[in-house]
Amino acid sequence: MVFKRRNPRTWRQIAQESVWPRGGWSRAAQYVKHRLTRLPDEPHRIARGVFAGVFISFTPFFGFHLIGGALLGWILRGNILAALLATFVGNPVTMPVIALVSVEIGHWMLGIDVPLNIVNIFKAFSDAGTELWANFLAIFSDEPARWSNLGRFFETIYLPYLVGGILPGLAVSYGFYHLTIPVIRAYQKLRAMRVQARRARERRRAGAEADDAGAGSQ
Repeated sequence: MVFKRRNPRTWRQIAQESVWPRGGWSRAAQYVKHRLTRLPDEPHRIARGVFAGVFISFTPFFGFHLIGGALLGWILRGNILAALLATFVGNPVTMPVIALVSVEIGHWMLGIDVPLNIVNIFKAFSDAGTELWANFLAIFSDEPARWSNLGRFFETIYLPYLVGGILPGLAVSYGFYHLTIPVIRAYQKLRAMRVQARRARERRRAGAEADDAGAGSQ
């Protein structure tokens, strides 16, 4: 295959690069920006897609951000690829901040008074995942299912995260929406100018070659 890697990545490399890309997160951000500016669509449609992708990154639907971003982008009649690219906002560098802010706002909105820090949030996710897996395995054994960690996780972390992520999600998404439109417009205008300049050079070159050919035949 033409695009197949000469040296396939190991599972360890794949895991490492999912947390820290080979070129760093700044390079990954530049790549996303490059892809967004080259999308062949109207600026407002691209901006609506970006809005969808950024907003879904403020939800606790981990593992479904791409699907959720694409669905929300379709509902908003935005560019689906822009929505998928914009989910990059929810990366391992930003997610701890997003999670902490969202859960804290959710606790305030729901009147929940529980000591909170980022370690406790991720521990709650880990405990809930472990208990969910244990309950799945209990289907095939005599072990009883236990739901205490899942119930506590839903009440103190998941529901506050879901509710509390709405306000910062809307605010950040709205900011990205208004930032995207002028950036895409400027890039598309610059690209159109470059295309026109290239075509003008090609016409001049073709005219010069025709003149040379005419002079040579005389």
